[in-house]
Amino acid sequence: MRYQELSHWLSTVDDPLTPLPALPGDADADVVIVGAGYTGLWTAYYLAVADPTLRIVVLEAEIAGYGASGRNGGWCSALLPTSLPALARRHGRAQALAMQRAMRDTVTEVGRVAATEGIDCDWQHGGTVLLARTDVQLGRARAAVDEARDHGLDPDDLVLLDAAGAAARCAAEGVRGGTYTPHCAAVHPAKLVRGLARAVRRHGVTLYERSPVTAIRPGAAVTPHGTVRAAVVVRATEAYTPMLPGHRRTVVPVYSLMVATEPLSEATWQRIGLADRETFSDYRHLIVYGQRTGDGRLAFGGRGAPYHFGSRVSPDHDREPRVFAALRRTLGELFPVLGPDVPVARAWGGPLGVARDWSASVGLDRSSGLGWAGGYVGDGVGTSNLAGRTLADLIRGVESELTALPWVGHRSPRWEPEPLRWLAINAGLRVMSSADGAEHRTGRPARRATTFAHLLGH
Repeated sequence: MRYQELSHWLSTVDDPLTPLPALPGDADADVVIVGAGYTGLWTAYYLAVADPTLRIVVLEAEIAGYGASGRNGGWCSALLPTSLPALARRHGRAQALAMQRAMRDTVTEVGRVAATEGIDCDWQHGGTVLLARTDVQLGRARAAVDEARDHGLDPDDLVLLDAAGAAARCAAEGVRGGTYTPHCAAVHPAKLVRGLARAVRRHGVTLYERSPVTAIRPGAAVTPHGTVRAAVVVRATEAYTPMLPGHRRTVVPVYSLMVATEPLSEATWQRIGLADRETFSDYRHLIVYGQRTGDGRLAFGGRGAPYHFGSRVSPDHDREPRVFAALRRTLGELFPVLGPDVPVARAWGGPLGVARDWSASVGLDRSSGLGWAGGYVGDGVGTSNLAGRTLADLIRGVESELTALPWVGHRSPRWEPEPLRWLAINAGLRVMSSADGAEHRTGRPARRATTFAHLLGH
């Protein structure tokens, strides 16, 4: 497999992506971590830094960063898949605010570690601008700011922008306003994950690649090459979790796809904006996301690819021409300066993990020694760092502000069996997509989309 072909990001790292040796046979460790994406590597990193005597093994089915960590939109943000009001309803206002502040601090922490470890990941802490391009979307922007104030966030955490203020950051066509938060950095995600893999090895962690785990059980992670025995076994497999026995319905893998242009001229960027490399999106239902890359490209992605029956994950699903065409069309609508047929240098995709209640979680069952983290719903670049730090404290038996956060120990309900989940998820994607079109045409909110989001627990 040519790993460079999986995404623009993996094609532009200064790294041959040659797999490390596989697990050579049975082994013993203090902690074994399954998955060398952000979650697994951050967990290994903080454990190794806190206690260099620990024997830590990370097992990866392909190479570090093969999954979402090497293919995502490059938003290291304070976003959580669960809204602040939903967190407050479940855990109380104080706990919800503590969780949001921990995520805010996480953005700075990722930047700190990248600098400390010499990871050049095109880091730019420019914040996020969410655009409102219709009156309905502008109403959502205002509601988001009111919601943030009502739940105790500082005025600077989310700022309402008028049309001029929004366009000054991102001059998309027809902007009527929006919001801005400083709590996001644009990153080159593959440079971050590959640099993190090198860092954990420098700190004494053993990483085996091409070592797929076929079963996790108390005290052991099983591969075709041998079994790693350890008191603590951490599942950090996100969208690939359904491939493990007993986890078919733990999360569902939903595909998100991206495109990237060739480097754009400075004159073009003058017309688009994003001078501080702000990440950007808008207030439509079906999520889109973008960034100005460190080398001057526009990288843009969105949902809309179908969910595949039985939670199947396959390289064949990484490409959906219909979705790629829609992304190009949306880019052209947002930024007419790019022309009606936006030139795309590379297109790619990959799965992300969605829990049934849209709640990311992290935990450690002390009786079995089994730990886990995930269910990020696409907000994993920053959230995985908080998960790794939290798991490191849980594994070491350290009580901290992190281990007291409300997502610790949370257990999401299992997804419905097939064919119910296939019908529901794909119906939801269609509803969201059609709702955006209807709102644009009529100027009225699409209530079916809101109702469906509530039914799914979002």
